[in-house]
Amino acid sequence: MVFTLPAWLKVWWSHFGAGAELYLRAVRRNGQIIGIAPLQIKNGAASITGSVDVCDYQDFIIVPGLEQDFYLAVLDDLLQKGIKGFHLETVRPDSTIVTHLIPLARERGYPVNYLQVDVSSDIDLPPDWDGYLNTLDRKQRHEVRRKMRNFFEKKETAYHTLSGKDAREALEIFLQLFPESRDDKAEFMTPSMQVFFRELTESLAGIDIIRFGMLEFAQKPVAMVMYFDYNNTVYLYNSAYHPDYRTLSVGIVSKASCIQNSIQSGKARFDFLKGAEQYKYHLGGKEIPLYSCHITLQPERILL
Repeated sequence: MVFTLPAWLKVWWSHFGAGAELYLRAVRRNGQIIGIAPLQIKNGAASITGSVDVCDYQDFIIVPGLEQDFYLAVLDDLLQKGIKGFHLETVRPDSTIVTHLIPLARERGYPVNYLQVDVSSDIDLPPDWDGYLNTLDRKQRHEVRRKMRNFFEKKETAYHTLSGKDAREALEIFLQLFPESRDDKAEFMTPSMQVFFRELTESLAGIDIIRFGMLEFAQKPVAMVMYFDYNNTVYLYNSAYHPDYRTLSVGIVSKASCIQNSIQSGKARFDFLKGAEQYKYHLGGKEIPLYSCHITLQPERILL
């Protein structure tokens, strides 16, 4: 998962880690690392390094099949450190937290507070664009075709993907468009957040997973998507568009073009990430619940 990569966590910690103690543990079995626990300790509770405002999912890095051994070691280590709470946010139902940690905690008798707090959505990508369009209902299929045709039939229109050394320049254009898209985006993109985005782009460009999709009209950027290409999945992290071109549906066209490009690149899945924005459903996203989980750590019950 992108949000657990060292290249991501290092940048996040340098910007948002103040006031917490870094608790980074590698769990080994027979001398081999079987998992990494990138935790932070604050007010006597442990949580995964990251925050819900910029990190959409949380989970751990674990060798498949060794989840039980990993979580037993982490829970025991937290107890020895005197940690009383283990708080996890925006957890997918297919995460190892849900499939392994929560059952283990309940088996040990630890109180678990587990509730839905948000949603995300994704698409299993078919092998071709027509196959994707056929997954949409009739109305949305017509709307996507119409909006794509209306835009790309005009002269001097194009969609480009930018990565690597071009990602830095692309981000600066993105940062110009972003606050123009909506008032809440303007409030979110403070000067300090811009610095975070620049350092994050630099870090993820170094491992070649960050991408920008740019929609152009008359050689002018009118909409952009910022996404991650990782493990055969495209993660749509954020988007922006110029409001003067709203009538051309450039927001939807840029996202649909990103899906089309992902299909052409042979990707298996397109993840819209956290949030219930309507465009995600219009573009075929299937809703996935996201959960908050708080585990109260206490000695195991003695069964009589």
